[in-house]
Amino acid sequence: MATKIRLQRNGRKGYAFYSIVIADVRAPRDGKFTEKIGTYNPNTNPATVDLKFDRALYWVEVGAQPTDTVRNILSKEGVYMMKHLRGGVKKGAFDEAAAQAKFEAWKNEAKKAAEKKAAAEARLQAEKKVNEEIAKKVAEKKAAEAAAKAEAEAAQAPADAPAEGTTETPAEA
Repeated sequence: MATKIRLQRNGRKGYAFYSIVIADVRAPRDGKFTEKIGTYNPNTNPATVDLKFDRALYWVEVGAQPTDTVRNILSKEGVYMMKHLRGGVKKGAFDEAAAQAKFEAWKNEAKKAAEKKAAAEARLQAEKKVNEEIAKKVAEKKAAEAAAKAEAEAAQAPADAPAEGTTETPAEA
């Protein structure tokens, strides 16, 4: 029996929520499955994944083929990294303890990268806020300059205009 690791759709219309399941390739998308190994919710920001790591690793090692989306999820969760490290243990490149240490280092590096990305996003938001404040000040300054220029033109206009009651233009006088 060929098996796939795939998503099974749940949730209401417009608000999909997925279960990560092991199913026969011939079974329908939302039909019969062998085992449920986790959930995936793309509606949250960032998307949340709840995965039974050891069962996912077992199924990947016995040859279950994941769909593209599930492959990305498993990769981000570290299932493929652990499979790779276990392959190194089987070949004798290093022992189980070294493999576990490498996996923990990989997880910490991923956490640091996520924290770095979050810090960069926070700096960007702060910079946007400062830029908005500067733009407000510049707009207020330009408005004040325009108002002052309009006042000066209004004050100059009556002085250049002919006095009331005279029919002469300044050129005829």
